[in-house]
Amino acid sequence: MHREHTGRRRNEAARQDILDAAAALIAEPGGAAVTVDAIAARAGVGKQTIYRWWPSKYAVMLDALLERARADVVETGDGTLPGDLTAFLVSSFAGAERGRAFLATAAGIAQSDPAAREMLEQFTRRRRDALRGLLERHGVAEPGLLVEQAYGVLWYRLMISHEPLDRASAEGLAALLAGQADI
Repeated sequence: MHREHTGRRRNEAARQDILDAAAALIAEPGGAAVTVDAIAARAGVGKQTIYRWWPSKYAVMLDALLERARADVVETGDGTLPGDLTAFLVSSFAGAERGRAFLATAAGIAQSDPAAREMLEQFTRRRRDALRGLLERHGVAEPGLLVEQAYGVLWYRLMISHEPLDRASAEGLAALLAGQADI
């Protein structure tokens, strides 16, 4: 693959190749052991290209997750609140399960790395905003607590209980949340 050299300016094709490589590596078993060398090799770029554009491997990996979150998470189901909520949570849980090792590592790194903390905050804010938007489209009067419950369960399972983030769990949570919705 040939990409035109653009100096210090980001080449969009190279950027996408790097994000795709990072996402693929995150999804592999043992994704927490992803290195800049592995990302660079898979993307066909030099390590210096990655470090020129991102301050750390965690920033690249979080950026890859942000990119995937926009593309992978389904926000509509059958047009009903229970159906749309189920589709959203099933998709969100599946994405979190695929990136489980990395997300747990990133949450730990974010405690002391400001760049990782900012990227993780952006990632979680975008997902919370997407769920809030879904709930608001369905006329849920106070969606904030439902958003916190949904992501509280996801992050609790991810970080503390290590219970599966599977379809059955997402469907059960969606049913509970839809039943609580004040519409």
